Amino acid sequence: MQIVLHAGAHFTDDGKLLGSLAQNTELMAQHGIALPPPSTYRRQIRDTLGQMSNAIMATDYKGAVMGGMIGDATPDRMVLSNDNFFGVPRRAIKNNLLFPTAGDRLRGLCSLFYGEDIEVFLALRNPATFLPALVDASPNHAIEEVTDNCDPTMLRWSELILRIREAVPHVPITVWCNEDTPLIWEEVMREMAGLDHNIPMAGSTDLLREIMSKEGMARLEAFLAEHQGVTEIQKRRVIAAFLDKFALEDQIEEELDLPGWTATMVDQITDAYDEDVFQIERIPGVTLITP
Repeated sequence: MQIVLHAGAHFTDDGKLLGSLAQNTELMAQHGIALPPPSTYRRQIRDTLGQMSNAIMATDYKGAVMGGMIGDATPDRMVLSNDNFFGVPRRAIKNNLLFPTAGDRLRGLCSLFYGEDIEVFLALRNPATFLPALVDASPNHAIEEVTDNCDPTMLRWSELILRIREAVPHVPITVWCNEDTPLIWEEVMREMAGLDHNIPMAGSTDLLREIMSKEGMARLEAFLAEHQGVTEIQKRRVIAAFLDKFALEDQIEEELDLPGWTATMVDQITDAYDEDVFQIERIPGVTLITP
């Protein structure tokens, strides 16, 4: 069985990706794809990993966890989503590293699901907005505690990806930038489900509906209905054009107001992030979804 582990990251899709996929129950069933409810595995996997050793192939543990998720079913592919697969938000940064325990956690998950084909899916986010989101989600904790006094200019997603590749070199990784998701939402859904690119999916405009005016969405849908022969690249260009004109500014603007941060510093972090994504695209075993 192919098992997809969607590990967030935190504050990217906020559960919307799982919700969009869930609108395709019949389609998923036709292609042998299982989408177990998160309530059947998030706590169960966490508790099981706490009980077992990464060094053993825990057949008994695996059977219990799998049975709780899918019963006696035998799907070809199963999608599991949990932002905390790599760690909770307050443990997301330490020693200038993003998700320092990700490698160990993935080794544990591979031991738990021994014999299955594991894939990792992960959305990246500019540290200039990721750190403020971490701090905002922890109002009762000091900024220094949440970020481990990190130097935001030193954070690199590529370092995390390379660490994961070293820990579980047999596991393919698919990543994308959270900033691009309005343009690539349907492709991310298809890749996660393992479906061909020509298969339409319900929920493909869910994200756009949150950031585009009703007038803009109506015009976009009318345009696409009249031009059904457009390629995927052309479709993304059309979406980008409509977003440029009809985006809801209050839904796409982000506050970058951490104490001590300057516009120059934010630009520096963003430039480093852009270069980091460029490097990630060249890591063997990694697929980068781009607009």
